Amino acid sequence: MARFSLLPHEEKFYEDFKTMADQLKVGARLLQELFANNPPDANKVHEIKESEHKCDFITHDIIQRLNKTFVTPIDREDIHEIARTLDDVMDAIDDAAALIPLYRITTIRFGASELAVVIAAQCDELRKGIEALEKKDGVLPSTVEINRLENEADRIHMQAMGQLFDEERDAIMVMKWKEILDLLEDATDRCEDVANLLENVVVKHS
Repeated sequence: MARFSLLPHEEKFYEDFKTMADQLKVGARLLQELFANNPPDANKVHEIKESEHKCDFITHDIIQRLNKTFVTPIDREDIHEIARTLDDVMDAIDDAAALIPLYRITTIRFGASELAVVIAAQCDELRKGIEALEKKDGVLPSTVEINRLENEADRIHMQAMGQLFDEERDAIMVMKWKEILDLLEDATDRCEDVANLLENVVVKHS
C-alpha cells in the first residue's frame, strides 16, 4: 500500500529569495547606468520596470505558496518579511528611475550617480547575505557592509541636498531633484531593512 506523508514537502523559499536578489542586482545596475550618462537613457527605465514586475510576481508567488505550506525552512513571518522587504528595495529603485522621464531630466546632478553606485553595492551584498542565510553561515559580514554603505549614502545625500539648494535657482527643479535624491536614499534604507531582518533571523536561529 502506498505511504503518504502527513506533512507537505518543504518549499524552496531560498531559491525564490535568491531569484529576487538577482533581480535587485539587475535593477540596481540599470539604475547605475541610468544615472551615469547625460542625457539619461530612458530605455533603462523600462528595463528596471521589467525587473520590478518580476519581483512583484515572485513576491505574490511566495505568499501564495506560504499559505499552502506547513513545513518551512524558517519562520513563516520571516519568509513573508524577507519577500516584502526585498520587493520594497525594487520598488524604491523603480520609483526613483521613473521620475527621470516623468520630470524630463536631461542632466544628472551630483549625488544621483553616487547613490546609485551605493545601491548597486548594497544589492550585491544582499545577494551574498541571502545565500549565506541558506547556508546558515557568513550572513553578518554582508549585513555589516550594507549598514556601512547606508551610512555612506546618508553622507552623500546630505551633501547633494546642500549643493542642490545652494546651486539651483529654479524652484521647480529643486523640488524635482529633491524627490529623486530622497527616493534614491530611501532605496538604501530599504536595503538596510533587509539586512537588519537577516540579522534578526540569524539571531533567532542561532
